[in-house]
Amino acid sequence: MRALIVADLHYSLPQFDWLLAAAPEFDLVIFAGDALDIGSLVDFRAQIVVVKKYLSLLAGITRVILCSGNHDLDDRSPEGEKISRWVGEVRELGIACDGDNVVIGDTLFTVCPWWDGPLVKQRIETQLRDASAQRLPRWIWVHHAPPANSPTSWGGKRFFGDVELVQWIERYQPSMVISGHVHQSPFIPDGSWFDRLGVTWVFNTGLQAGWPPVYIVLDIGAGAAFWLSAGDAQWIDLKSPLQRPAQPVLDPPPWLTSLGRIADPSLARPATAAG
Repeated sequence: MRALIVADLHYSLPQFDWLLAAAPEFDLVIFAGDALDIGSLVDFRAQIVVVKKYLSLLAGITRVILCSGNHDLDDRSPEGEKISRWVGEVRELGIACDGDNVVIGDTLFTVCPWWDGPLVKQRIETQLRDASAQRLPRWIWVHHAPPANSPTSWGGKRFFGDVELVQWIERYQPSMVISGHVHQSPFIPDGSWFDRLGVTWVFNTGLQAGWPPVYIVLDIGAGAAFWLSAGDAQWIDLKSPLQRPAQPVLDPPPWLTSLGRIADPSLARPATAAG
């Protein structure tokens, strides 16, 4: 299985266009939150309509998993906590989303919502507890915020990660956690697009403006993870202990060559702030 991971597209339609073009190369697309942009001049309701159309097209090409991020919150629960109601609605498109556990091959995927208060946090805790009873040889969580005190959540002056997520990882020891949220982590000193907490690999795509988006590819069969930005291409061996730095992609696999996504470093753009 080869999975394409993106996050924090923030209603960048050229990046959504690229995602549609790239999707046929992959068995699965994982969107780790923040499809929308609360700071956009485009009306939030219009953003939802457009993004759901893209997701519908994407689901017609390959399997899709989507979790909510803080920019995706469009409603409040009866208890007053912010929630992403529209993300739950994409389930009717055949997309696994907030609260779902889905099995693909020998992998169990757990899709966590963005939590804004104790009730949604408790639902995540219950979701993880229940999923642990049916875990498979590989268990992957999709959770928009990366763990606290990890290079994947380093913002340059402080960490922006989720403290509770660290505790959940210690308790359940999933195979991987896929995140976004902290845009600049992969691009700054002491930050990174990958980390390992015990047995758990942690990933954060980061964010760059322009086309294509920065993205990660998990090649499950090869036991490798690739990170591609506008000016860099790196990979790590998931079968080995954590080693830094990541290795440059010197011999790109055929699927990467066909995408033509190893860009000239002069095309690199500065990362934006966490969001």
